[in-house]
Amino acid sequence: MALQDQDPQAERKRIIAGRNRALALVLLGLVVLFFFITIAKMG
Repeated sequence: MALQDQDPQAERKRIIAGRNRALALVLLGLVVLFFFITIAKMG
């Protein structure tokens, strides 16, 4: 029952932070992918 006693605002912040981390990883992956594609085309 301790999980339901938490502040809903804190839970929302935790969910948003997790989503932000996932989005950052996706963007970083795209940057790395584009970087390697560019290097491959130049080489």
